[in-house]
Amino acid sequence: MATLTEILILRGVVPIENLDSISGQWGEDEDAVRSLVEKGIVTEVQLASARAAQAELPFVELLEFPVDRTAVSLVPAAMCRRYQVLPIGVIGDILTLAMVDPGDVFAIDDVRAVSRMQVKAVVAAPGDLKTAIDRFHRADGELSDLTSALEEESSGTEMVMAGDAPIEDDAPIVRFVNLLISQAIQDKASDIHIEPGEHEMHVRYRIDGVLHEMQSAPKAIQNGVTSRLKIMSDIDIAERRKPQDGRMSVSHGGRKIDLRVATLPTVWGEKVVMRILDNTSSSLAMENLALLPRNAEAYRNSYTKPYGMILVTGPTGSGKSTTLYTTLQTVAKPEINVITVEDPVEFRMPGINQVQVNNKAGLTFASALRSILRSDPDVVLIGEIRDHETAQIAIEASLTGHLVLSTLHTNDAPSAITRLTEMDIEPFLVGSALDSVVAQRLARRLCDRCKQAYNHDPHELAALRFGYDISMPLPVLYRPVGCTNCSNTGYRGRIALHEVMVVSEQIERLAVTRASAAEIGRVAVSEGMLTLRLDGWAKVQMGMTSVEEIMRVVV
Repeated sequence: MATLTEILILRGVVPIENLDSISGQWGEDEDAVRSLVEKGIVTEVQLASARAAQAELPFVELLEFPVDRTAVSLVPAAMCRRYQVLPIGVIGDILTLAMVDPGDVFAIDDVRAVSRMQVKAVVAAPGDLKTAIDRFHRADGELSDLTSALEEESSGTEMVMAGDAPIEDDAPIVRFVNLLISQAIQDKASDIHIEPGEHEMHVRYRIDGVLHEMQSAPKAIQNGVTSRLKIMSDIDIAERRKPQDGRMSVSHGGRKIDLRVATLPTVWGEKVVMRILDNTSSSLAMENLALLPRNAEAYRNSYTKPYGMILVTGPTGSGKSTTLYTTLQTVAKPEINVITVEDPVEFRMPGINQVQVNNKAGLTFASALRSILRSDPDVVLIGEIRDHETAQIAIEASLTGHLVLSTLHTNDAPSAITRLTEMDIEPFLVGSALDSVVAQRLARRLCDRCKQAYNHDPHELAALRFGYDISMPLPVLYRPVGCTNCSNTGYRGRIALHEVMVVSEQIERLAVTRASAAEIGRVAVSEGMLTLRLDGWAKVQMGMTSVEEIMRVVV
């Protein structure tokens, strides 16, 4: 029987001249191919395909395979996760079982015993198999069963709520909350909304920037769920009349994930919103920001300067924090002192001094900034400029030899200048201190597996203010279709749209004369700034997103 290494060489995946060095360096074939995968020479899919050929079994691309849900239900989720297997089809009394390791006889025997069927093994890539298990063995089923049980339990009698009595770790309320959080993390949601209604409680997840209704629960468990979340977040459970903030950490899939929790009293009870802060979900590398070459160069010229102010603007949830943390990761070196003041600290980064705002203790942005400037910083990050005092100290810090990074809530880059002057900052200070402004939005990224090329109507394109003229050649655009890989939405993940405005001498003069944001914007565009709409159009032509998505997020 051919070894995995030989199969990979015969298929042209590994150059044949590497055979001697591979065989000499590793005695075992399995160790050899594992090292090739770790080095990126061989992909997991190529290895799985070679493993199938070695065992003379079929190889399946699980993300494209029409999995039979009846077959999935024959084997418990716990067994599928333990053995890394998934039933994908049934023909007569034969169960087709996707496996990572087709030689695992214990897995085959246990599946045969629990399903009472003959087992036919096929091979799948580990990553695809894990994704398929997560998709088909979701917590939704258990959540529905638990909700039904809670509804029956609460009917006729009023339940004892968490604020009135201690909750056991295996109580239904605790399991319900744990499942909601676990499913949200698994679905890569950014926020969990728990919303009280008149007759029931609704749960919605924000996935790729769009809210999806996920679950409804009986009204009777509303206070119990809210109190459980308050306990986990170290929030006062007795206070239900005013908004509160807290933070919790959970363990999911062997990694620690932080959640920022906010409560808000409404007419039907307290609404709870949890922001999921998953540090492992994305790498803080500048190339992952998807800046176009012109924008990347302009932004690089700003953050590589020893002093000045850089502002990132946009609405809540537009990726401002990710951009700032990525910039910090790029500029932070052992020879410079980086200090941040944030509310709250969203990502904990090694080698950086991060300060958490505590208004109750008197540690505000302004007071923290005054202390920070006495701590000999080189780079200062301010979570958000909210008032005149914070803005004034930040401006002065940038003028006295510090690189200052911060966020501001404006709709576009030119509006940042007028916003600072509205905070009673002297216009000549704004023009002198500000080096560049980055406005951004997040748009959904097209699913690479199912996006479809098409020709858009040229007259419609010309009317969308993308700078397209009907005399130009019609570009090939892509639209969403939907497949199992993207949960039939046509989109998977998100991409940032940017507007990078460099504060030139002409813009500085306009700032001093208190010119309008529109006038500043016209000058910035004439100097080469790409607006959010044009940046989005460029990414549409690159096949990253769709015209409809750009129109959804950009005015």
